[in-house]
Amino acid sequence: MPSTDPAAAAPEDVGLLAPVRAGTAAAAATGDPAFLQAMLDAEAALTRAQAALGEAPAPAGDAVTAAADARRFDVRDLALRARSGGNPVIPLVADLTAAVKESAPDAAGYVHRGATSQDIWDTAAMLVARRTVATVLADLARTAETLHGLADAHRETVMPGRTLTQHAVPTTFGLKAAGWRALVLDAHERLAAVRLPVQLGGAAGTLAAFGALSETFRPEDGPRLMAAYAAETGLAEPALPWHTLRTPVADLASALAFTTGALGKIAADVLVLSRTECGEAAEGSGGGSSAMPHKANPVRATLLAAAARQAPHLAATLLGSLAAEDERPAGAWHAEWQPLRELLRLAGSAAEQAAELTKGLRVFPDRMRANLMRTKGLMAAERLSAALAPALGRQAAKAALTRASRTAVEEDRTLAEVLGADPEVAGALPPGELATLADPAGYTGSAAILTDRALRRPGPAA
Repeated sequence: MPSTDPAAAAPEDVGLLAPVRAGTAAAAATGDPAFLQAMLDAEAALTRAQAALGEAPAPAGDAVTAAADARRFDVRDLALRARSGGNPVIPLVADLTAAVKESAPDAAGYVHRGATSQDIWDTAAMLVARRTVATVLADLARTAETLHGLADAHRETVMPGRTLTQHAVPTTFGLKAAGWRALVLDAHERLAAVRLPVQLGGAAGTLAAFGALSETFRPEDGPRLMAAYAAETGLAEPALPWHTLRTPVADLASALAFTTGALGKIAADVLVLSRTECGEAAEGSGGGSSAMPHKANPVRATLLAAAARQAPHLAATLLGSLAAEDERPAGAWHAEWQPLRELLRLAGSAAEQAAELTKGLRVFPDRMRANLMRTKGLMAAERLSAALAPALGRQAAKAALTRASRTAVEEDRTLAEVLGADPEVAGALPPGELATLADPAGYTGSAAILTDRALRRPGPAA
C-alpha cells in the first residue's frame, strides 16, 4: 500500500497544481535542474572568460567546464544548504570547487574567482530566460501563422459582434482572428526585443576583486572581462553591473506578462464562443468531466485564461523589485527568483497551449449566422436609423427605431416586420430597401478590408 506520509513523497514540483505547464517545454526549461545547469554554465563561462584574457590558465577553463554538469550535483541538498547563506550559489561554489579539485587540482582556485553570488545567479537567470523565451517565440510564430489562415479563410464569415455581453452590430470571424493575430505579433515583437545581459560586478559592482586577485588585471580590463564573459555565455554585454539596476528583469517581466495576457484574450473569446448557447467555435478536442459524460470542456482555453490571471501579479512583484537599495539589496533581489521562474513558466506554457488551441480550433459559420438572427434583425437598428435620418430627421429616426425595437422584442416579431407596418417609416424608404437594410449580414462595414490590412503585417521570420 502506498505511503500516506507527505514527507515520503518525491519533493519535485512536477506541475500537479499547474496543469497549464505540466509536461511543456517551458516546464523543462525552468525546473530546478535547468537553473542548476545555468548556474554551472555561468561559473564555467566566467573561468573561460578569464582564461581568454590571460587571467586564468586555459586548462582551468576546460576543467571547470567539464565539471559543470548538473547531473553530478544533488539539487535538493543544495537547496537545503542554501538556507544558511540565503542563496544557492554559495553551496554550489563549494561543491563545484571540490569537483574540479578531484580532476584538476590546480584549476580549483579559478572557480568563481572574483565573482559574487548575484553575478552567477543573475547570469543563470538570463540564461534560463533566453532558453525559455526561444520556445515562447517559436510557439507565438506558430500561433500567428495559424491565425493568419483562419482570418483569411473567414474574412467574410459574419457573426454577432458583442459589447458588454450583448449583441451589438455584426462583425466577421475573420476580423476577430486578425485581431488575435495582431496581439500575438505584438507579444512576439516585445519579447524578441528584450535584452538579456550577463551580470558581472563583484561584491559591490566595481569589479575590484578581479584586480585584487591578479597582479596583471588593470582597472581598464574590467569592461574587457565583461565583454569576454558575455561572449562566452552568448548573452548581451551590459554597460554596467546591474545588481540594483533591474531593467533587464523589469523588461522581461513586462513582456512575459503582456504575452500571457494577449494569449488570454484569445482564450476569453474562445470560452464565450464555445458556450453551449453560442456554439460558434470549439476546441479540436475538448476535455472531459468527472461527473458529466456528455461534456467536452474547452480545457486549453481554460488553462490559458488561468495563466493570464496569474501573470500580472507576478510581474508586479518583479517591477516592485526595481526599488532596490544600495549596491546590492536585501530582499528585493531574493524576491525576484520565484516570480520570475513562474512567469517564464506561465508565458512559455501559455504559448505552447495557444499554438495547439488555434491549430485545432473548429469554427461554425452556420451557427454564427443563426445567432446573428436570434435578435430578429435588431442588430441592423443602427444601420436603419442612419438610413431613415435624412427623411425623418436624426432624433425622429432614432425614436422610431427605439419604439420598433421594443415592439419587436415584446411581440416576438422581426424588426423589418414592425418597421414595415409603420407608415411613416415605410414611406421614407424606397420599395424593397427595408428588407435589405434590415439584414444584419449586410452590415459589416470595413471588416473585410480591415482584415486584409491586418494580414499584410508580416509574421515572425522563420
